[in-house]
Amino acid sequence: MLGIIGAMEEEVNQLKKSMRGVSVETKASMDFYKGILEGQQVVVVRSGIGKVNAGICTQILADCYDVKAVINTGIAGSLKAQVDIGDIVLSTDTLQHDVEAKAFGYPAGQIPRMDTLAFKADNGLIQCAEKCCGEVNPDIKTFRGRVLSGDQFIADNEKKEWLVNTFDGFCTEMEGAAVGQAAYLNGIPFLVVRAISDKADGSASMDYPEFEAKAISHTVALIKAMAKALMP
Repeated sequence: MLGIIGAMEEEVNQLKKSMRGVSVETKASMDFYKGILEGQQVVVVRSGIGKVNAGICTQILADCYDVKAVINTGIAGSLKAQVDIGDIVLSTDTLQHDVEAKAFGYPAGQIPRMDTLAFKADNGLIQCAEKCCGEVNPDIKTFRGRVLSGDQFIADNEKKEWLVNTFDGFCTEMEGAAVGQAAYLNGIPFLVVRAISDKADGSASMDYPEFEAKAISHTVALIKAMAKALMP
């Protein structure tokens, strides 16, 4: 069983339309759509926006659906000049950029008493995503890199520069590291897939609506291809 999490309805609607044999359960105010996607048993769910929603959603997938892997699909703001709007970033790892406990000797982003700064994505899922993206999205570039998460929409050049200098992130969004943390604690392989919808700077609020639909179409094509490729 493959768990697929999107933060917004727009991100999961197209996947749900492609599923068959669907049953729906509601848990923690989230609708979990269980069925077949491209021959693969999946559970598709909209977590809602933000780290708490994403963490709760991932834990439900672990507890109630015995998922063997989790893919978190969505959109993000680019933190690298070479990562353009429409491109896709595959997480090498994820961390929470808005965690700060330096007074206790922890570096920025380190959750106190956790044994890791960042949560590593599964290399097999990264390789699968890279191959699939080259096949279904040949018109865009795919990058491997660190995904930064925080309960903030980044649209400020000064904050963007701090994120790049402090964490060397490739993109920033609001859920991936919470999915990564929950998957890490449960011993479940995970991958965060982010299509770039803006440049996380002063133009972010202007770029976002215009490019959101294009970004989502790329992630949907990729997730469907991955579901088929990951068939047992």
